[in-house]
Amino acid sequence: MRSKDRISYFYDGDVGSVYFGPNHPMKPHRLCMTHHLVLSYELHKKMEIYRPHKAYPVELAQFHSADYVEFLHRISPDTQHLFANELARYNLGEDCPVFENLFEFCQIYAGGTIDAARRLNNQLCDIAINWAGGLHHAKKCEASGFCYINDLVLGILELLKYHARVLYIDIDVHHGDGVEEAFYFTDRVMTVSFHKYGDLFFPGTGDVKDVGEREGKFYAINVPLKDGIDDTSFTRLFKTIISKVVETYLPGVIVLQCGADSLARDRLGCFNLSIDGHAECVRFVKKFNLPLLVTGGGGYTKENVARCWTVETGVLLDTELPNEIPDNEYIKYFAPEYSLKIPGGQIENLNSKSYISTIKMQVLENLRCIQHAPGVQMQEVPPDFYIPDFDEDEQNPDERMDQHTQDKHIQRDDEYYEGDNDNDHNMDVP
Repeated sequence: MRSKDRISYFYDGDVGSVYFGPNHPMKPHRLCMTHHLVLSYELHKKMEIYRPHKAYPVELAQFHSADYVEFLHRISPDTQHLFANELARYNLGEDCPVFENLFEFCQIYAGGTIDAARRLNNQLCDIAINWAGGLHHAKKCEASGFCYINDLVLGILELLKYHARVLYIDIDVHHGDGVEEAFYFTDRVMTVSFHKYGDLFFPGTGDVKDVGEREGKFYAINVPLKDGIDDTSFTRLFKTIISKVVETYLPGVIVLQCGADSLARDRLGCFNLSIDGHAECVRFVKKFNLPLLVTGGGGYTKENVARCWTVETGVLLDTELPNEIPDNEYIKYFAPEYSLKIPGGQIENLNSKSYISTIKMQVLENLRCIQHAPGVQMQEVPPDFYIPDFDEDEQNPDERMDQHTQDKHIQRDDEYYEGDNDNDHNMDVP
C-alpha cells in the first residue's frame, strides 16, 4: 500500500455549485456527488486532499489566447447581449453558455490540473487526481463541447518542464480533439484517444488515419469505435494498444482522462461499458508505475459519473469498495438499488471482430513507424510559473467578500431535483 502522501486529490466545493442552465446536460453538481461518495467510503483518509489554487489569467494564457481569456473573465449573463460578435467568435452560445461565475469555474478546474502537474513534477506524489478537470474540447481561441479552458493542455505544458515525453490517454466517448490539436506537431506528447466516431457524432474528428504531422507524425493515435462496444472488446483493445504505446514511446509521465460518458446508459453516450470495464482501464494504466495525473471529463448521467469516479479513486488507492453505498448527503440519487456498480448496457455492439482487428492492426502499424522513443534534447528546465503574492489584509474586505461568496452555500432549487421534479425531464437528448 502506498503511503498516504503518495496520492494527491484536488477538490473545491465551489466547482459543483455553478449551473449551466435548466436544459443543459452538463451538471457540475456531479462533482459534489462524487466527492461526497468518496468521503462516505472514507477514501479521503488514504489520500492528501488539496483545495486547488484558482488559476490566474496569465496561467490560462500559457495556452489560450490572451484576448479569449480576457473575454471569459469579463463576460457575464447580464452583459452578454452587448457582445454578439465576440460570442460568435469565441463559440459561446447554446453548447457553451455564459453563466454566473463562469470564469471562476474555469479557474478552479484548471487550477486543480495545474497543481496536480506541479506536485507530480516535484515528486510530492505518485498519482494526482482532479475529477473536476478533463475538459478536452476547448481550443486555443474558442470554447467547444461544454469546455471553455483546456486544463489538460495546461497540465501537460507544466509536465513538459520536467519530462521529455508525456503520454495522454483519453477514454471519454468523445474524441479528445482539443488536446490532440494542441500537440499535433510535436513528438514530446503522444495523444491516444478511444472514442465513438462516425454518424456525425461530436466533434466529428478522430479518424484512425489522423496521426499527427511534421515532428508529431505518428504521435497522435486515434481508436475510432462504433456504437455498443462492450467491456471485453474495449478493455482487450485498450490493453493491447496502451502496452505497445508505453513500450515504444517510453513516457516519463501519463495523463489519463476518464470521461464517464463512455459508460452504459449515459445521456449523451452510446457505449455499453460497465463501471468495472471503465475502471479496468485505470487499473491497467496504474500498473505501469509511472507518475500519473488522472482527470474526469464528460459524463451526463450524474449518479453513474459519481459511482464511476469513486470506484476509480478506490482503484488508484488499491482499495476494493463494498457495493452497498454508505449513507451520504446525496444518497437519494442512488435509489432504488443503492449499489455502487452498474452493469454494461444492451445497445447492439456494431464493432465486429474484423473491424476491431483492422483498427488494432492500423494503430500498431503506425506505432512501428516510431522505431524507438524520440531522442528529445532536454533544455534547461524553465522555472515553475511565477505567481504573484497578494496581501489579503490590504484588499478591501467588502471586495473580498463578494456577493457570490455570500450566496454560494445557498442550494439552488433548480439544481437539486429528483423524479418528476427533474427540470431536464423532457429534454430530447440523443
